[in-house]
Amino acid sequence: MIKILLTSTALLFASTLLAQTDTSAEKYLLIGAYTKTSDEGISVYAFNTQTGTFRFVSTAKNVENPSYLVISPDHKYVYAVDETNGNNPGNVSAFEWDTISGQLTFLNKQPSGGDDPCYITTDQDGKYVVVANYSGGSFSILPVKPDGRLEAPVQTIEHTGSGPNKERQEKPHVHCVYFSPDHQQLYVSDLGIDQIAIYNYRQGDVQPVVPANPGFAPFPPGSGPRHLVFHPNGKWVYVLHELDGKITAFHYDKGKLTPFQPVSILPDNFKGKPWAADLHISLDGKFLYATNRDPLNNILTFSINAKTGNLVKKGEIATGGKTPRNFVIDPSGNFLLVAHQNSNNVTVFKRDKVTGLLKKQKEELKTPSPVCLKFIGSN
Repeated sequence: MIKILLTSTALLFASTLLAQTDTSAEKYLLIGAYTKTSDEGISVYAFNTQTGTFRFVSTAKNVENPSYLVISPDHKYVYAVDETNGNNPGNVSAFEWDTISGQLTFLNKQPSGGDDPCYITTDQDGKYVVVANYSGGSFSILPVKPDGRLEAPVQTIEHTGSGPNKERQEKPHVHCVYFSPDHQQLYVSDLGIDQIAIYNYRQGDVQPVVPANPGFAPFPPGSGPRHLVFHPNGKWVYVLHELDGKITAFHYDKGKLTPFQPVSILPDNFKGKPWAADLHISLDGKFLYATNRDPLNNILTFSINAKTGNLVKKGEIATGGKTPRNFVIDPSGNFLLVAHQNSNNVTVFKRDKVTGLLKKQKEELKTPSPVCLKFIGSN
């Protein structure tokens, strides 16, 4: 009896140790940030999708304010905006990704075509990178060479106009560029003029984008559309308004957006200034999450009706830091991570896959001014 007890204890200890050291559940997490020194840049961590813990891997240094990142479709390259202002016009930097070592190697950089680039994406083949220039009120399209390096922009389109919010909408402010599921359209969210501009996309043409018909989806004056996301079924689009704290749900049909539901992400008695940040949908398409920055610093959970696309609020919880920016759901769907620009931390929430609700974990990562989180491949 004693011998069996000792053997069982030994097996339990061994299995626990294996779970703690098992790297098969780890996924590489890239963190873009606002930088203050040359030693900062894009950080790489291994995130364990079973335990919710972090392991430091590497840092790509000497890149200025890589505040948004995108990973090439083949996972070989990473592209980062260099969010700088008119005194030092913005750039886009290209890096080669080594999935074995978890290292990023700088390749080259090109002008972004405008000030303060803040969002970046690629087309479905990774042949072009598209970047949104917030202060420039423009977006640019940069070809990608076969070795992952970037060429200079082949097209830059500047928006015109303004909105009623004199502090935030004195001119166009392009905040997001997003391809339709079939990559036939490019949607450009402009906070400054309360529009989602719609362009037809033709890969390989000298001028890859031309205005669609209709050429835009309008929003209420002063709402400030910031980010958008397509539902996995390709039928619905959800747009987050930064300036009035709402989400608008749209039907998507052959490039056209038709609104069908506005939803507030603010408390009923809220008297402050709205400052919405980000939204994402779970991979199963059942839940949408959205964040508010200061003073609320919270994240809301909405269920998505599988037949209608309508949103129903299910819960809200503090994000555990100040000024939440980008957040991400890990590839397993077990955890949701939130980057906080002004409290220098990334917090971890356990997801209930049935209810969609979140529970904050004790584990968190301290890192300078994180604002973008992206998972890449596995190690």
